[in-house]
Amino acid sequence: MSYEMQLDPVSNKGFMAGYLESLALVERLHRLLLDVIKDEFERVGVLEINAVQALLLFNIGDNEVTAGELKSRGYYQGSNVSYNLKKLVDMGYMHHQRCEVDRRSVRVRLTQKGRHVRDVVATLFSRHAKGLEDKGVIDHQGIEDITTALKRVERYWTDQIRYIY
Repeated sequence: MSYEMQLDPVSNKGFMAGYLESLALVERLHRLLLDVIKDEFERVGVLEINAVQALLLFNIGDNEVTAGELKSRGYYQGSNVSYNLKKLVDMGYMHHQRCEVDRRSVRVRLTQKGRHVRDVVATLFSRHAKGLEDKGVIDHQGIEDITTALKRVERYWTDQIRYIY
């Protein structure tokens, strides 16, 4: 069955337009988030790491993880995780050590320098959360509604990857 036959173009037109708009918005928001992080690091004078690396350090937090776990836990969504890990280790933001059980696997954790970056991002996010709420941009229920909707889309897309050929 072709795509055109599956969708009723008249009844689906409004939903499809909204869906495409939301996809574009998610992509724009992600890029904007990276720009916001980059600007914050320029403001505080941390110029040697990029926004993707700073977000990775924030997401790892106090955990000790393997490179594979970064993706499975949702800490990193990019395709070049090994490159970024190597750079962060080389620049002193992360420690790495071989696992005792599986010597092929490397575990990473933040150094003091990495924890400083994590704290800068955490402070930025806290400031933004307070500003959004204080200025009435969005309230607690609005955030819960957005998160619930996005999780449902994530689950649907994950199911499509796993079960649709």
